Amino acid sequence: MAERLIGLRYGLNPHQAPAHAEAVAGALPFRAVNGQPGYINLLDALSAWQLVRELERATGRPAGAAFKHVSPAGAAIDLPIPEALAEAYEVDAAGLSPVATAYARARGGDLVSAYGDFAAVSARVDRSLAEVLRREVSDGIIAPGFDDDAAEILAAKKGGRYLMLEADPDFAAPAEERRELFGVRLTQPADAGALDGALFGNPATAAAEFPAEARRDLLIATIALRYAQSNSVCLAADGQVIGLGAGQQSRIHCTRIACGKADRWMLQQHPRVRGLRFKPGLRRADRFTAREQYIAYGELSPPERARLESQVEDWPGELAEEERREWISGFATALSHDAFIPFRDNIDRAQASGARYVLQPGGSQADADVTAAADEYGMAMSLTGRRLFRH
Repeated sequence: MAERLIGLRYGLNPHQAPAHAEAVAGALPFRAVNGQPGYINLLDALSAWQLVRELERATGRPAGAAFKHVSPAGAAIDLPIPEALAEAYEVDAAGLSPVATAYARARGGDLVSAYGDFAAVSARVDRSLAEVLRREVSDGIIAPGFDDDAAEILAAKKGGRYLMLEADPDFAAPAEERRELFGVRLTQPADAGALDGALFGNPATAAAEFPAEARRDLLIATIALRYAQSNSVCLAADGQVIGLGAGQQSRIHCTRIACGKADRWMLQQHPRVRGLRFKPGLRRADRFTAREQYIAYGELSPPERARLESQVEDWPGELAEEERREWISGFATALSHDAFIPFRDNIDRAQASGARYVLQPGGSQADADVTAAADEYGMAMSLTGRRLFRH
């Protein structure tokens, strides 16, 4: 990894050319094994690499991420994939290696948003993961290395243009960050420091216990927020991100987006959703979209409904609201905010998506109201005192 400067295909847009990437000091912390990166590719890849590396350090397990437009569409660690999730993700869970499992979980957290992602994993890419990526619509992957047979499979993807970046696992980022905008250079210390068990040390609610699984999921959600465009809110369950709302001006809209995605993740495991029978020839990505549309049937326009119904054999009818709520009530999720919760409406919305454990920095004038709301729902909430904005 000796290169200090490389040319990019173009900048943020095709008309912004030429563009290049240059190391601040020494050599670049990655090398291109295959393909030529673009500006957005590197924004996603470098953030995604930091995310999976931090997740593995925090949990001790291989981690994966699916990045889109400088925020995670999903992030996860290697845990067994239950049968219902395997059906929803359309993967052979028993045949996946640990690193492939981590990525399949990450991508499965939001199958529609992850379409065309930039992937990242904290371990070497093996054949199992390469076979998963072979059939996915993905722009590239960053990893600490590639097995020879995996590299051969991926090098043939996208007509030979699939981007494969090998990250330097020993690279330590500079302590200071710089950014230039409109002729102005901004400088700040990098957002460093471990996100760990200390986050749970200041409970604000009557319920103060965070079981091991809740701690794991809250760590995953909070680390994902560190690399998401703010404002951002994240829900996690079962070792993976299940809903992330990022880049909104209003925190309640972040919460609604995150909870809506989490609801769809839970409902895609519902027997009626898993039992949808599609007409022959429907592409895999279109099946994922159709399941999401079936879950959101009441929000679709008449043409969207007609198209969806035409794709399904023996149309089963809409999933009733009572069925939806009953199914979601069987899940317990963990919720993290990158900044303080300004109003209790965020808690009211979150409880409807199974949120039982909450992390947030605190410091709002409405802290007492927010805590009272969490107490009403029996949530355990800890105030971290740590904002994680990223712009």
